[in-house]
Amino acid sequence: MCRWLAYTGTPLLLDTILYRPEHSLIDQSLRSRLGVETTNGDGFGVGWYSESGIETPALFRDIGPAWNNRNLRELADHVHSPLFFAHIRASTGTAVQQTNCHPFRHGRWMWMHNGAIADFHLMRRDLCLLVAPELYSDMEGSTDSEVMFHLALTFGLDKDPPSAVARMAGVVERCGHEHGVEFPLQMTIGVTDGAHVWAFRYSSQRASRSLFYSTRVDALRTLHPDAEFLREVSDETRLIVSEPLGDLPGAWNEVPEGSYGVVGPGADELHPFAPQPA
Repeated sequence: MCRWLAYTGTPLLLDTILYRPEHSLIDQSLRSRLGVETTNGDGFGVGWYSESGIETPALFRDIGPAWNNRNLRELADHVHSPLFFAHIRASTGTAVQQTNCHPFRHGRWMWMHNGAIADFHLMRRDLCLLVAPELYSDMEGSTDSEVMFHLALTFGLDKDPPSAVARMAGVVERCGHEHGVEFPLQMTIGVTDGAHVWAFRYSSQRASRSLFYSTRVDALRTLHPDAEFLREVSDETRLIVSEPLGDLPGAWNEVPEGSYGVVGPGADELHPFAPQPA
């Protein structure tokens, strides 16, 4: 499987989140504590939005492990962003190639995924044929994650992200059951339009991969008044992560099984999630 993080809030250098924490995503690429695999070395990717108002996010993806990539280290020291995604990959069977590295992008949208469609090879054709014709040619890689993204786009991600992801999940489960797959879907998903971040945790077996969100910054300041980092970021700064980045008491909360959350300007939200028929 994989590990990922989403950051939104006060603009900062990618290095601040990618490298500096005690159990940073770079550390997780070598020493994951909660993942299926300890090592996540089958490629990585970072996507970010600039502060200049450009809607389309930038991507940097490569097929090597994140822990020894000199270009990622250089970039993290210079890129300043208010919202970015980062992902380290452990392949579930598809090729290790750039086009299979997350995050995936379409217009202003970014998408990343940890999990798998079980027996994806049985369902690939059926699922791909459900992707809107105008989106089909945009799929460059061979992963189940990219097909899931384009199904969500097909089902209206631009208008209603929770409903689009629920319909995508419903189609995957229906198709899986038609092919005799008992538990077709395992997913934690991060998706953003550059303003809000949606995070989903769901699996057909009701035993989803780990996912956590950070406690409100104002509450953390009360708990840890001497923490310098908390004085430098806004109250609306949030992190969503596959694994906690450190052991600061009270900092991390598990996303409930079968739920999704929304973070961004305004109040955060947490809701139940279930697949819907498409």
